[in-house]
Amino acid sequence: MIKKILQKEDPALHKVCHPVTNFDRKLAGLLEDLIATLKDAQGLGLAAPQIGILRRVCVVMDDDESYLELVNPEIVSQEGEQEGFEGCLSLAGRYGIVKRPMKVKVKAQDRHGNPVEYEREGITARCFCHEIEHLDGHMYYEKTDRLFTEEEVDELMRKAEEGE
Repeated sequence: MIKKILQKEDPALHKVCHPVTNFDRKLAGLLEDLIATLKDAQGLGLAAPQIGILRRVCVVMDDDESYLELVNPEIVSQEGEQEGFEGCLSLAGRYGIVKRPMKVKVKAQDRHGNPVEYEREGITARCFCHEIEHLDGHMYYEKTDRLFTEEEVDELMRKAEEGE
């Protein structure tokens, strides 16, 4: 079911989430709701606190447009660096320049409690970091000096393409 995405001023977005201990129908329903809501919002990742559920659960769109379900995720290694614009469904229409690792390895559990591990680069690595930060009550704008509007980002990209 498509859920309402909370916005930055909501207190739920600034709380540390609880680990998942029951791998049951309720968890499966949460994962399905996260995927449905993410698809509807046309985003790249969504964490449970963004829909008001304080559990360590998030979903991230993979490079092949499938969805990676991460229960109790943790980053176990990271390499390199990338810097770029980042946005968030809980801060609609605003973007910031954020440094993230280029490559990230995440250890988590699937919806049945089985261990899973994913190693990704680029935008998916960025999404892993972004969504896992949500589970600790943090948002990307804490890592940026300034927030840009969509129009400002478009203008900066246009100027970069023209070599200004």
